[in-house]
Amino acid sequence: MNIEPQFPSNDLNASIEEVTSSENNHVHSSQNIPIDLNQLPEEDDILFNGNVESNLLNQPRKKKKNFSNAEKVAIFEMLLIQHPNNGKLPRGVLSKVANAFSISIRSVSRIWREGKSTMNRGVPLFPNKLLNRRHRKRIEIDFEQMKNIPFRRRTNIRSLSKALNLSKTTVHRRIKDGNIRPHSNPVKPCLSDDNRRARLEFCLSMVDQESTITSRPIFINMHDHIHIDEKWFYLTKTCEKYYLHADEIEPFRTCKSKSFITNIMFLADVARPPFDETTGDEFNGKIGIWPFVSHEPAKRRSKNCAAGILETKPIASITKDVIQSYILHKLLLSIKEKWPRSSSRTIFIQQDNAKPHLDVNYVEFVEETKKDGFDIRLRCQPPNSPDLNVLDLDFFRAIDSLQHQEAPSTVEEFIIAVESAFNTFPPKDLNNVFLSLQSCMVEVMKNLGGNQYKIPHMNKQKLIRMGELPKCIEFEYEILEMAKTYLN
Repeated sequence: MNIEPQFPSNDLNASIEEVTSSENNHVHSSQNIPIDLNQLPEEDDILFNGNVESNLLNQPRKKKKNFSNAEKVAIFEMLLIQHPNNGKLPRGVLSKVANAFSISIRSVSRIWREGKSTMNRGVPLFPNKLLNRRHRKRIEIDFEQMKNIPFRRRTNIRSLSKALNLSKTTVHRRIKDGNIRPHSNPVKPCLSDDNRRARLEFCLSMVDQESTITSRPIFINMHDHIHIDEKWFYLTKTCEKYYLHADEIEPFRTCKSKSFITNIMFLADVARPPFDETTGDEFNGKIGIWPFVSHEPAKRRSKNCAAGILETKPIASITKDVIQSYILHKLLLSIKEKWPRSSSRTIFIQQDNAKPHLDVNYVEFVEETKKDGFDIRLRCQPPNSPDLNVLDLDFFRAIDSLQHQEAPSTVEEFIIAVESAFNTFPPKDLNNVFLSLQSCMVEVMKNLGGNQYKIPHMNKQKLIRMGELPKCIEFEYEILEMAKTYLN
C-alpha cells in the first residue's frame, strides 16, 4: 500500500524507514515482536498535557468522514510500526498519525482498538458498518392517475393527498422534487368571435408595414401612444402578512366590514419613454396620476379635525362628466407640458371601453386637442382585452405593491403613497412593460385573437446587461400571414 504520510518529527521518520524493509513480516507475523495488543493507550499518551477534556475542546472541529477499509488498514499499520516491545504506544504517536492523515485523535484511537480486536486472528479487518443499514423504501406513485382526478379536487395539498390516498408530507415532497407542479389559474375574459377579430386587427395595426416588405415583421416603437386607465387602490389589504419578533405581540386590526376599507380610484397615464437615454431627453414616460377625490369642509368637530376644516373624501360615483373633466383639464394639460419637443406631435390616447369614457369623436375633446400644434387622437382598445394595455398588464400591479410599503394611515398619506410609487417607478421598467405588451400581441396572433397563452419571458435584465435589449419585438412572417388569413 503506497501511503506515505509526512510526519513533522525526524525521529519518527527514521523509525519508519528502519522498519519499512521488514514491514510485511512485522505486520503479518506478530510473533516476531512481543507486544500486548490488549493494552489500550493511556489518556496521558493521547494528549500532551494530560488534560483530556480541555485538549479535545481545543481541537479544531473537523467534518465527519467515513473511512474506507484501505485507509483504516494504513492507519493501523502506521500505529503498529510505532508499537514498542513493552506493549505501550509512545507519547504523541496518536497525535502525529492524526495530523499525518488529517483526522481526529479519537478516530485514530478507535481504529487502533478495532484493529487490535481483529489482529488476534492474524489480519486486521474493518467491516463497513454502513452496509448493514436499512432505509425506508421510497413510496412509488403513479403520477399518470393524477390526470384522471378532477381539477376541483386538486386545489390544495390536503384534497390532492386524499384523492391519491397518500399522506400530505409525501405529496409535499413530490412537489419539492418537481414531480407535481403547482399552478395558479386566473379567470380570463370570455371572448366572442367579434372580440377575437378586433384583437387581431388591433395587433396588426401595431405592425410596421415597411418591415414586412424588406425583412421580418416588427412592431412600431409606440413612442407616440399614451395608455390611460383607472384603478381602485386600497388603504390596506384584508389579509396582511407580517414578520414579527419572537416576543412581539401580533397586531390586531378591525373594521366594520371588508367593504368599508378606504379605497380611492386613480386615473393614470403613461407612454413609452425614449429608449436611447444619451439624447438628453428627460421625458420618463409618466404623464401623471390623479385621484378622484373632492375637498369638503367638515360638518362637525371630530377627533380627526375641527369643524369647517377641508377634508379629502373619495368621489363615490365616477360618472362621464367626472372623466371628461379630468381628461380635458388635467390629462391634456399634462401632455402638452411634459411631451418632448423632439417627439411626434401626433399622439394616440388608448382607453378601454368603459361606459364613462369619452367617445372618440367627442367635439369638445377634438377642439381642445388641435390647439398648440398638437394632433391628439382618442382610440379604444379591443373589448375584453386588459392584456393589451400596459397599465393592466403589469404597471398597476407594480405600483400597488410599492404603495403598500409606505403603510399609510390617513387618506392624505394614502394619496401621497400612491403618487410616490408612481413617480419612483423606474423608466427602464416601464420600457420593459411595453416590450412585454408587444410579446403578448405576438401570442395573440398565434392564438388567432384568443387569450389562452402564457406571458412570454425574455430575460430582459440579462439582455440589458449585455446591451442586447431590442427596441421592438420581431416575429415570424408566418404568424402575420396566419392572422391575415383568419381575418379574410
